[in-house]
Amino acid sequence: MNRTADHWIRTLRLEPHPEGGLFRETWRSPERAAQSALPERFGGDRALGTSIYYLLRAGEHSRLHRLRGDEVWHFHDGGPLLVHVLSPEGGYRQLRIGIDAQAGETLQAVIPHGSWFGAELGPGAPFALVGCTVAPGFEYEDFELGDRETLLARHPEHRELVLRFT
Repeated sequence: MNRTADHWIRTLRLEPHPEGGLFRETWRSPERAAQSALPERFGGDRALGTSIYYLLRAGEHSRLHRLRGDEVWHFHDGGPLLVHVLSPEGGYRQLRIGIDAQAGETLQAVIPHGSWFGAELGPGAPFALVGCTVAPGFEYEDFELGDRETLLARHPEHRELVLRFT
């Protein structure tokens, strides 16, 4: 079976995501952690975890954003996905999520909370389908899209990346 981006969009009923690409939430833990049990960066109770499908097509990218929780990305189908990560301390690293271990790709990757990150397809990939799991669970108030001027001031050495992903 030749699976395409359109196949997955229809089959998984994916919808546009504010950062770019398409998604659908697939799991939200019914159990919750009280705000008093969480780090101060969280403004209230949270589900113990959440999970989504996320898909990028050729010509699309995920804008630079950050989360208050850690996020694990799991590769499912398509070509490799390149995730660009700017740490809170100012460091940069690129994660390659895919199935070709010899090319430095990994089936899973963790984005630590507070990191700015954005994603794009690897060269020649028509699409990438991944899953993203956040703990504690994702809430939109824990999501921040990157502001171009703020990121340029904070990361002037990554000007090209900031301009492309904001």
